[in-house]
Amino acid sequence: MDYKNLASSILSNVGGKENVAAVTHCATRLRFNLKDNKKANTEKLKSIKGVLSVVEKGGQFQVVIGNEVAGVFRAVAELGNFTSGDSDGGGNENNSGVKGKINKVFDTISGIFTPFLPALTGAGMIKAVMALLVAFKLIDNTSQIYAILNFVGDAAFYFMPIMLAYSAAQKFKTNPYLAMTLGGILLHPNFINMVNAAKETGEPIKIIGFNVPLVSYASSVIPIILSVWLMSYIHKFADKVSPTVVKFFLVPLITLIITTPIMLIVIGPLGNFLGSMVASGMSFLDARASWLTPTILGATSPLLVMAGMHYGIIPFGVNNLATAGYDTLVGPGMLASNIAQGGAALAVALKTKNKDLKQLATSAGITAVCGITEPAMYGVTLKLKRPLYAVLIGGGLGGLFAGIFKVRRFMSGSPGLLTLPAYIGEPLSNFTFAIITCAIAFSATFLLTLLFGFEDPKENSEVLNVKNDTVKNRKTEEIKSPMNGEFVALSKVDDATFATEVLGKGFAVNPKEGRLLSPIKGTIMTVYATKHAICIKGDNGAEILLHVGLETVRLDGRYFECKVSEGDRVEAGTEMLVFDMEKIRAEGYDLTTPVIITNIDEYSNFNCKDVSEVKAGDVILTIS
Repeated sequence: MDYKNLASSILSNVGGKENVAAVTHCATRLRFNLKDNKKANTEKLKSIKGVLSVVEKGGQFQVVIGNEVAGVFRAVAELGNFTSGDSDGGGNENNSGVKGKINKVFDTISGIFTPFLPALTGAGMIKAVMALLVAFKLIDNTSQIYAILNFVGDAAFYFMPIMLAYSAAQKFKTNPYLAMTLGGILLHPNFINMVNAAKETGEPIKIIGFNVPLVSYASSVIPIILSVWLMSYIHKFADKVSPTVVKFFLVPLITLIITTPIMLIVIGPLGNFLGSMVASGMSFLDARASWLTPTILGATSPLLVMAGMHYGIIPFGVNNLATAGYDTLVGPGMLASNIAQGGAALAVALKTKNKDLKQLATSAGITAVCGITEPAMYGVTLKLKRPLYAVLIGGGLGGLFAGIFKVRRFMSGSPGLLTLPAYIGEPLSNFTFAIITCAIAFSATFLLTLLFGFEDPKENSEVLNVKNDTVKNRKTEEIKSPMNGEFVALSKVDDATFATEVLGKGFAVNPKEGRLLSPIKGTIMTVYATKHAICIKGDNGAEILLHVGLETVRLDGRYFECKVSEGDRVEAGTEMLVFDMEKIRAEGYDLTTPVIITNIDEYSNFNCKDVSEVKAGDVILTIS
């Protein structure tokens, strides 16, 4: 997969980087907060090869990629010059009213927990491996290796407040290191010792005359999120009132000295109380109707995933693990649903006569039973519709069984076969019941999918999302020189990235004047934030990168002035960029300008002229 070209196409069709308020990703999706959703071309996005689907839910514009989302996200972040998956912090202009506020809540929860999930998943998998090693008597639970693996697996949970502090700070637009300091305060050994001593002696801990509630914050969730939210406002206040000359040390001083006592006296204990109330509510529900929540989640998880609301459920499961040591509600229900998605996809793979759909469904089905369902859902079941109905029923049946037998999950992780060891614990029958839950969800869904049937798509149908109109009917493309100057063979460019043709084939020009013209007729795909490079897509399909100078990205846009924007139509010879040659060279930069065909692997013929001088508009190379 060409991450760079895919990312460029996605950015262009979400309204350009200037329309992106924030972007992050989960296991399979790019999650955009757009300033204006109306500027996004949803249908065009759906037709791009590499995009499984597009969803507008939960206050986010979600582009479903699949298992390679991390690579695409990195390319998107680089092209858009986004920091930590976040841009200018603007909000979606459509998020007003009650619905908008609800969407914002789910978006906030998702933004805080999504970056943190890999740590929980990794820790959970270590615990799962430990459980298997002990169960098969490969290691002893009194050995040193067990002790080491145990604290490695516990670390993410114990230090959860610090890690959540970082992602919460990113979401609340405040200093992440001050936020992590708050997490460190809650977990500091001296504070923990003071709390333990106060519990033993009965002597209270006081700050400015107020008692500090004796609360333990290890593995807690809500206290640190509320504390960072409070800190975000105090930090803004401190920044506003601090004189410029002393801001460097006065802002963090004011922030910590005000936030810390409020956190320890009010916010932290309040968050702890809310977390305990949630846990108590879950326990009450588990005691009175243990079958209810896993059944509902087993049946509705695909709908929650489509709405982006499943991240609003995950904190409940995390809170249960932190407070009770196990989760009987969230994990088991989602386990049944994920296995059901795999069952449906593999049933489609068995029944379809479409070779491409068979390959997609097989891969997506295996991925789903391992815990990642979006490729199966968006690539197969949702598009074929009837298999999705089977998933809802099969997931509900699996969840019902898990609820009746009170299946417990003792560790976190993406619900699927790979994390089944997370169900090893007391009672010992729990693991057996977890396996039966999977068997019911899979077999019921598999059989129902075969029974319900589906409309088998024809080869190369749009349901497979392989439409790529730029490849069809490709014609010869003439690439003209974008500037006057000296011709330079690409192999002679003093930059290995260009000279070795890693990015593609082409040529370079050492310019005589500071103007960059379009070498073809087409559409502006990308204008880099640093203004030193532009990508164009020709009407006949050629994708061209024009990079003014070597290492000029370090100038951060100085001495460059763009004349075009992403999405603009240009003719061959259209002025796209002007730059100050003297100032750029005075700072020590080489102005050799590579012209690269980045999708050259889609062409069989490449013919480049061997000349010494070029004029803007001269045809330099031909591809077909």
